[in-house]
Amino acid sequence: MRKTNDKSLKEAIEQMLNVYKIKRKFEETSIVAVWPELVGKSVANRTKELYISNKKLFLRIESSVIKNELMMMRSQIIGKINDKAKEILVDEIIFL
Repeated sequence: MRKTNDKSLKEAIEQMLNVYKIKRKFEETSIVAVWPELVGKSVANRTKELYISNKKLFLRIESSVIKNELMMMRSQIIGKINDKAKEILVDEIIFL
């Protein structure tokens, strides 16, 4: 029997993330964790540096060919990231 103030674990975690103002950082970290799923293992293996700051995704890719391909697919990658996060987490990709 649930009490009126009982919450599911998901609701409690979301509330905790909002209270401590770390929800955005949590979402950014989760995108970094699923990077191989978003772009494929071969691209992820050649990604040397990956972080999100101020709605910008910073990437360092070791292969110039893959870097060029990713530059042409910028909008699709941004769309995948924002769909996965269910919010606008990234609006620009910067290659280092």
